[in-house]
Amino acid sequence: MLRRVDLAYERERLELPDGDFVDLDWVDRGSRKLVLLTHGLEGGADRPYMKGMARYFADRGWDALAWNCRSCSGEMNRRLRLYHHGEIGDIGEVIRHALRTKDYTHIAMIGFSMGGNITAKYLGVHGKEIPDPIRSAVVFSTPCDLEASILSIEKPLNRFYSQYFHKQLKAKIEAKAVQFPGQIDLRHFKTIRCWRDFDTHYSTVLTGCADADAFYHQASSKNFMGGTQVPILIVNALNDPMLAGECYPTALCEKHPKLFLEMPRKGGHVGFLLPNAKHAWSEWRAWEFVEERVV
Repeated sequence: MLRRVDLAYERERLELPDGDFVDLDWVDRGSRKLVLLTHGLEGGADRPYMKGMARYFADRGWDALAWNCRSCSGEMNRRLRLYHHGEIGDIGEVIRHALRTKDYTHIAMIGFSMGGNITAKYLGVHGKEIPDPIRSAVVFSTPCDLEASILSIEKPLNRFYSQYFHKQLKAKIEAKAVQFPGQIDLRHFKTIRCWRDFDTHYSTVLTGCADADAFYHQASSKNFMGGTQVPILIVNALNDPMLAGECYPTALCEKHPKLFLEMPRKGGHVGFLLPNAKHAWSEWRAWEFVEERVV
């Protein structure tokens, strides 16, 4: 079920240290509180789940910043590197930029699917070194274990998702091959039969990982989120077709004082909609968790 969310953004282009860029979509309410939103694979700030969350917080007086990963704002990025589940450098640049340009005293981070994984990994890796204004995070439909998620997506009943993402990412790989002649071998597309094949031939090239196993390890937030010093609420529905196994990190969350796992029976993947309601349940739940931690 799709929904329309009416919300006007103000776009800003952030130039990155390596000569690339990401586009930032703002809702400026003149607040000293900011909600930072990170989208899912092949998503963007224009997705209803992003706009819905931005609107929910903006209606309650917060600024909202929905940022677009490299190549996800309607224009191909300049460098060979793209974005991926484990890339946390760019979100760090976005946070530094927000703090340089505006006087925020409180930042809440919210991520969806891949964006949830990026958010949780960023907080875990940087631990005590994160900027002081960051007080909480909520992540929805997060593939904490990327390899387990891939195996779930490849099940026959979920083949639609796998085919969709392969088609989208293949187009971007082909565009990169034109941008950077000789650096990407498109002939491998003929032999790809599964996600591991794609990651072996292309994700490793774009990320510098030695092989697919190394990519899965460094891209899975379950391996890093234990280092977080701020509370993270992980909401992964039990009927999510893209999650399995350690995507539900129950053991880690049971013993970690800053990690909270909720597993609703329903919600699918980045769903959590309510019938005949203006707002999604996920928007209310994120707000409730974040507001409890505003000081």
